[in-house]
Amino acid sequence: MRIIDFHTHIYPDAIAVKAADNVRGFYDGLGDSGVDGRVQTLLKYGDLAGISEFAVLPVAIKPDRTRHINEFICREVADQPRFYGFGTLHAAMDGLMDEVSFIMDNGLHGIKIHPDYQVFAIDDIRMYPVYEEIQGKLPIVFHMGDLRYDYSHPSRLKKVLKDFPKLQTVAAHFGGYQMREIACGELEKTNCLFDTSSSLMFMEPGLAESYIRRYGPERFLFGSDFPMWNPQIELERFMQLSLTDEEKEQIAWKTAAELLRV
Repeated sequence: MRIIDFHTHIYPDAIAVKAADNVRGFYDGLGDSGVDGRVQTLLKYGDLAGISEFAVLPVAIKPDRTRHINEFICREVADQPRFYGFGTLHAAMDGLMDEVSFIMDNGLHGIKIHPDYQVFAIDDIRMYPVYEEIQGKLPIVFHMGDLRYDYSHPSRLKKVLKDFPKLQTVAAHFGGYQMREIACGELEKTNCLFDTSSSLMFMEPGLAESYIRRYGPERFLFGSDFPMWNPQIELERFMQLSLTDEEKEQIAWKTAAELLRV
């Protein structure tokens, strides 16, 4: 079966170990310790798991580092045909719309936003020109639903989807990292998609299956959240779910291929 891991993160070799540790630190030490964020580490685990392709999703913590990060992703995508690169944006950066043009002009496949890590809300009015520009053109992936913060609350995404009905969105972590049922109430009747990243290890298989069927498997994408988690183990968790072969294939690659237009 073709497998597209839709939710991964990579870093330059010089900072990959520290960056992965910092992310795990943000989540109070959760994650697979010892998994660094190097490109070669991702490819190694991908090969062991039989994952053919990866969406690489960067996050700019500092506004003035956004272009540097996007250039890094462009270089890695040019060097790795198995990668589908996304760009990142920060609401507080100078030249926000110029960066949108850079992302589009360089053929990146979408945008990733982590509201809690970047400290601005999904419905921050500064992001509205971005949503207006990319709707119908590029998908945007949002980290969703951390109980420690309000920036990524599912109700904020629901508001944005009401204001921008043509915006293609992926609500990561089953729509809510720590608030999946709240997310379902807010987002079930919207047109957004969801990924499985940083979720299956916290859910009984039957609960994961019930959410997938409630939303519909055609709205889900497989994602590992590397380097938080080992993609090989995450794929094993996914494949052990009691889904039909058709449902697994839909989630493993078909929804992603349609969204990425590949």
